[in-house]
Amino acid sequence: MGRRQEAAEVKEMLSASRLVTLTGVGGVGKTRLALRVADEARRAFPDGVWLAELAELDNPALLAQGVTEALEIRDHSRRPALDVLVDHLRDRQALIVLDNCEHLLEECARLADRLLRAAPGLRLLATSRQALGTAGEQSLAVPTLGLPDPEGPRPTLATLARCDAIRLFTERAAAIVPGFELTEDNREAVELICRRLDGIPLGIEIAVVRLRALSVQQLLDRLDDRFRLLTTGSRTVLPRHQTLRALIDWSYELCTERERLLWARVSVFAGSLDLDAAEAVCSDEGIDREEILDLVTELVDKSVLLREEHRTAVRYRMLDTLRTYGRERLAAAGEEAVRLGRHRDYYRGLAADARAALFGPAQVQWFARLQLEHANLRTALEGCLAEPGQTGHGLEMAADLLYHWITSYYLGEGRRWLDQALALCAEPTGARARALWTDSWLAIIQSDTDTAAAMLEESRSIGTRLGLEPVLAYSSLYSGMVAMYRGETRSAIALYQEAVTRHRATGDPVGLALALIRLSLAHSFIGDSPRAITLGEESLAVCDAYGEGWHRAYTMMALGVDVWRQGDTARAAALEKDSLTFNRSLDDPLGVAVNLEVLAWIAATDRDHTRAARLLGALRTIWHAIGAPHSGYGHLIHYHQECEATVRRALGKPAFNAAFRSGARLSYTEALVYALEDELPSEETAVGGRPSPLTPRESEIAQLVAQGLSNKEIASSLVIAQRTAEGHIEHILSKLGFTSRAQVAVWVAEQHHTAETDGEQAPEDRA
Repeated sequence: MGRRQEAAEVKEMLSASRLVTLTGVGGVGKTRLALRVADEARRAFPDGVWLAELAELDNPALLAQGVTEALEIRDHSRRPALDVLVDHLRDRQALIVLDNCEHLLEECARLADRLLRAAPGLRLLATSRQALGTAGEQSLAVPTLGLPDPEGPRPTLATLARCDAIRLFTERAAAIVPGFELTEDNREAVELICRRLDGIPLGIEIAVVRLRALSVQQLLDRLDDRFRLLTTGSRTVLPRHQTLRALIDWSYELCTERERLLWARVSVFAGSLDLDAAEAVCSDEGIDREEILDLVTELVDKSVLLREEHRTAVRYRMLDTLRTYGRERLAAAGEEAVRLGRHRDYYRGLAADARAALFGPAQVQWFARLQLEHANLRTALEGCLAEPGQTGHGLEMAADLLYHWITSYYLGEGRRWLDQALALCAEPTGARARALWTDSWLAIIQSDTDTAAAMLEESRSIGTRLGLEPVLAYSSLYSGMVAMYRGETRSAIALYQEAVTRHRATGDPVGLALALIRLSLAHSFIGDSPRAITLGEESLAVCDAYGEGWHRAYTMMALGVDVWRQGDTARAAALEKDSLTFNRSLDDPLGVAVNLEVLAWIAATDRDHTRAARLLGALRTIWHAIGAPHSGYGHLIHYHQECEATVRRALGKPAFNAAFRSGARLSYTEALVYALEDELPSEETAVGGRPSPLTPRESEIAQLVAQGLSNKEIASSLVIAQRTAEGHIEHILSKLGFTSRAQVAVWVAEQHHTAETDGEQAPEDRA
């Protein structure tokens, strides 16, 4: 592996300075070196090593938000993202890689200064074309890859092969031309190519692609021709940024006209894209839609686009250097505004499609897709709100993304988009009324009920004036949430009932399910169990009729609360665990937190006080991470308080504190395993007894999958709900990075084989 000396130098710098910046021209390998150092230093940072990729972030105001997303912080509070970040990192020993800072240099410098002052255990490793310029920063100009001294003795073939630049060329060439090796016949040409490219890794990788059509010597000859033109015959070596630019120019010119068009047009995407997006945004005026697939394939073959495997689809990404080049070409051709408009319209349509498919079997796939598309959605929203004629579309798009804001890392960002759009679109239209009640739910989750009430009052006023029944239905629903939060239970019930009636009349299953869940919880709260159960069962029927999962999980949570209140703790626990399994698969921390709340109350009722105390400890960590305790479920807090008081009395202060701290030390994943498996985390083992990412229950289910059992048969065998079995299998696939049950079966067989092989070792080997 190359860069050993540089990696060692960076690690030494990190031990002496809390901010190290790797500088250098684009393509020199700053990111690769930073990631290598971060990986090798992982053990020194018990609270994690994190990568914040900033290339796709164009708005400086979203820098702190982007870093919180990279750190997987889901905060539902109203605090500024930078404050959330500071609070999260204050007592942690962590390393954050801030990658591609050059376009946000001042903002990154201010962010680094604030974080390092507040978090003494934090280290930052930045990559940028120039240093951030903050106090205490150490910087390393990343050199190009090593080559033999041109003035020194001729190295042996083996010595030459160990040079970093030659090694990279050889490895990439072997991937392009199977069987390629460095030989005495081609060594001189390979070395000269690497020298012409100044040992720049990106340059070498781009050039090697040409070996599909050229020999090594032909590649060298053409590089010589290209650079001779640029220097007008001068022997002066080109500056490195010009070297790379010249190579990219050459690669661009060697593309067909349609390939060049696609390269330029793809540059409007932020982050990654899929084939559907490429076809919608990049076709016409020189490229037919049917040609996009072949052209994408060609650009992948030429290493202009990078292919990324995801569980449900293939996506494509362009390196930042090539994206910037493509954007320049697009602007020069006068196409930039047109393609940005197509990009904006495509993602506006995608948001609308996601909203339409929200309540159905494709729900989770849509949630996952929107997360992958977040950078593009953000760019589209910025485009809408920046153009006076498009602000209304931006308002609608921000409202369409309601469930994206709620089920991901972006609740605070979603509220900011809605606030901004509402400020720009003051006309009392139906779109404004919908955006107001949408924004109100985000405000309720953030416990900002006064603002929510004001937005709902305006939304209802517009709905009444324009006769918009859906607006009146949702205004009633969220007004009921505000009333419940304020302790006005009877008023809340009346509002929820109004919402149920209106949603039934409009035939809206989403609003109906939400209203039934809240009405069920409210009736449970006043002790009307029969009514609460009836409402919960109706909500389940609505969800099942559409094959919907997320609202169903919340319905099971609500039913679990009332079943627990009736004293049937076993059934209540089963309902909560079934709900928790789905919320875990969706990675919904709010749903998870409420599930753990009810499981703690159940444990206290069952007099398993130590378990209850541990769950309360885990909950403190989770609610703190969310940033808004009991978000949207504030009326349940008295159950929490009663549970804690009961458990404290039963255990006594020392035992309660010990169990509470034990739960608080659990990671998010460990807390969920404990809640579902009733086991504290220990060294998890796989079916063969070797280290595994699976929990004992997941290992058990993996074995049944390997035996060919269906989900229904697994559920029957383990006496669990089929949905619970499906949730476990989804989590197994996610943990192992698989996409099929067949892969799980092969993995189980390999684990058994490895265990048997280990078992054949001599006793002294096993000791």
